[in-house]
Order: sequence, then C-alpha cells, then structure tokens
Amino acid sequence: MTDPRQVFYISDRTGLTAENIGEALLNQFGNVEFKRHTYPFIDTSEKARAVVDKVNQSAEKFGVRPIAFVSVVNDEIREIIKKANAFHINFFETFLGLLEKELNTEAVAAQQGHHSIGNTQRYDARMEAVNFSLNHDDGVSDKNLQEADVILMGVSRSGKTPTCLYLALQYGIRAANYPLIPDDLESTDLPRMVKPYKDKLFGLTIQPERLQAIRQERRPNSTYAKIDTCRSEIADAQNMFKRHGVPFTNTTDKSVEELAVHILQACKLKRRF
Repeated sequence: MTDPRQVFYISDRTGLTAENIGEALLNQFGNVEFKRHTYPFIDTSEKARAVVDKVNQSAEKFGVRPIAFVSVVNDEIREIIKKANAFHINFFETFLGLLEKELNTEAVAAQQGHHSIGNTQRYDARMEAVNFSLNHDDGVSDKNLQEADVILMGVSRSGKTPTCLYLALQYGIRAANYPLIPDDLESTDLPRMVKPYKDKLFGLTIQPERLQAIRQERRPNSTYAKIDTCRSEIADAQNMFKRHGVPFTNTTDKSVEELAVHILQACKLKRRF
C-alpha cells in the first residue's frame, strides 16, 4: 500500500489562505491520498528552521519530498523555508511579481494588514454580524429582526446555524434563522415571527435519509429521528416554501461554503467587507 503524499501548509499567520488555496488545488487529484500538516504563525527564523526540520524528516521517512504550500510575507523567513526538501508553492512569490508588473509598482509589505485586525472596519463588521447571528439563532428572539439581511428557515438539523455563522464570519452578512416546528408545519400561514419579513426568507431542505442519520446521532431511536417523521416534516416545509414563494435549496450535497455562495446569489446579498 502506497503511503499518502505528505502536505505541509506553512504560514506566518493563521494558515487559512494556504489551506484554502492548497485544498482547492489538491481536490483536483482525487486519485491521490494526502496527509496534511498545518504550521501557522511561523513568524520567526527559529520557527522556520524548526518547520524545515519537520519537512526534511518527512521526506527522509517516506522517501519522497512533501508538497509545501507557503503563505509567508517576510523574505528572510521565506528563504529559510525554501531550504526544506519539498516541492514548494509559495503564494506570495507566485503572484506578487505578476501584480507588480500589472500595477507598475513594487509591493510594499504591510505586516499588520495580512490576516490581522488592522482593518478595524472589516473586523467590526464581521464581529457584529457573528453576534447578530448568535443572538438570532433558532428563533430565540425577534428583537431587531428587521435588521437581518436574510432569515433562513428549515426543519431541525437542516443546516441553518452553521450556514448563518459562515455567512456572518466570511461575508459580514447578518443572518438569522428560524426552526420550523410541528405547529408551524401544520399551519397554512408563515410563522408569526418571520411573516413580516417574507422578502428576507430563504428555505433550507434536505433529503429525509440524510436528516434521519443526523437526528439519529442527536437523539437515537426517538420519534424525532424516525424516517417517517423526517419525510413528513420535509414535505410540509417544502409545501410551505412553495405556497408562499419562499426560495429554497437542498443542503444534502452542498458544503457550507457552497450554501453560503448560493444564498448570496439567490438573495442578491453583497459582502460587507
């Protein structure tokens, strides 16, 4: 059996940039198995040399050089990391030269601006949106609900909360969510709390079998987790969406990232930062 190819994500900040772009690239190679290692906050020479040792040890152990996705601003630290026995993909070196040529100016590194809260306006918008989503999770309050950019509706465990938080954290969108309970589903009207905001509603649905598996983990062998319950609730929810013209999408095969983008496009929402 072939060992998985070792992959190192190396960054002077959180590592999210390296991971996101690296994963997008690696996902194109479904026939190759990868083992990931993430090393964030590599912002000193000492830390860089320690990571180089890790990469070299991996190359020696598995007999093939690892792949290193590097997102590091500092030239000195990048030079140290380059000495590692790896196939390097350095995002700054790859793209900065192209941008310098296009902009006809040299890049001036702004250490504070790279993955930091240096831009307080963006940071504040993100945190305000996250707080809003937390305060309006699962229909706990209708206070200031008119300030929501979007209100997600769906049966329990259909993906409302993670999608709201992702929209808030990544896009600064004030996303609330409302869980459809049996009383709501038995009515022909929209739930009282969200009815005044019909134009902000967006529905989430899910395949009954997937919903049952999720609920079974939460409440094993309960009526809540029975397949008949799941089928009935989902059918009633979809009928409600169609009856009142609420746009909706199926979450079964969508990642939270895909869901968020789909909702942004469907509701014509724009990133706040």
